Amino acid sequence: MINGEQGGVIHAMDRGVMYGDGVFRTMRIRRGQVKCWQQQYRKLADDCHALDILCPSLHTLEQELQQLARDEPDCVLKIIVTRGEGGRGYKAPPMPSPNRVLLTAPVPEYPIEFWHEGVKLHLCEIRVSHQPRLAGIKHLNRLENVLARMEWDDGMIADGLLLDANGWVVEGTMSNIFMRSGQRLLTPDLSQCGVAGLQRERILKHAPCLGLTPEITQINLPTLLNADEIFVCNSVIGVWPVRQIGLNAIPLGSVSQKMQGILERDLD
Repeated sequence: MINGEQGGVIHAMDRGVMYGDGVFRTMRIRRGQVKCWQQQYRKLADDCHALDILCPSLHTLEQELQQLARDEPDCVLKIIVTRGEGGRGYKAPPMPSPNRVLLTAPVPEYPIEFWHEGVKLHLCEIRVSHQPRLAGIKHLNRLENVLARMEWDDGMIADGLLLDANGWVVEGTMSNIFMRSGQRLLTPDLSQCGVAGLQRERILKHAPCLGLTPEITQINLPTLLNADEIFVCNSVIGVWPVRQIGLNAIPLGSVSQKMQGILERDLD
C-alpha cells in the first residue's frame, strides 16, 4: 500500500530510491493487531523528526494497517517513510511531500531450535562506520548490512555480528545484542553508529524484573566472548540465545528464555 493505495507505485525520482532518504520500521502483526504499535509509532516519528521528514499521522497509519491486517492477520509489516520526490542532486526540495509505504510479508520460518538451543553468529569482516548524526536511526541507508549479510550462506548461521572500525561491538546485521556478566546486562553504546531497536529498549526496561542491572556501554570482542550469556533480539524474532560466535562457543543461560516470556506477555 503506497500513500493509501493498494498496488500503488513509487516514482523513480523518489529520494528514498535515489538516496536512501527515509526511515522504516519492521514489526509483527498477530491476530490482526500490531505488537507494541504505540511504541513502534513513537520510534518511527522520532526517526522522521531526526531527519526532518514529516511523519504520517498516527490515525492515517492505523487506518491503513488495519486494512492490511484484515487480509493478512499474521504477518510481518514494514512501514517506510521517504522524504518524497525531488529533482536531481542532493539538495532536498523546499517543501517535499513524503511518501509512505506499507508492506506485508509472511512470517519467516526459522528453526524452532533458534529460540531454545541458541543460534550461531558469523563474525563479519565489514566494519560499521561512525556517523553520530544518524546513530540509532532506522534509516534506509543499509548498504553496510547488505554487504555484511553477503559474507555467509550457511542456513544454520542466524545472523552476523558487526563491529566498528575500533573493534567495539555494535549489533547484528538484523538485531541488537545483549550480554550478561553476573547480574549486569550490557548492550553496546549506539551513540556513534547502529540501530536502536524497539526490542532493545524493552529489554533494558524489563531487565530489573530479572534482578539485572542494565547498562549501555562500549563492549569489545574479548569481553563479549567471555560473557556468561549472550542473546540477540528484534521485533520479528523476539529473543534468540547465542551459542556460538565464529568458532567461539558461548554458554547458554536462563535470562534469554525468561526475557522471551516477559516480552511476549508485555504489550506496552
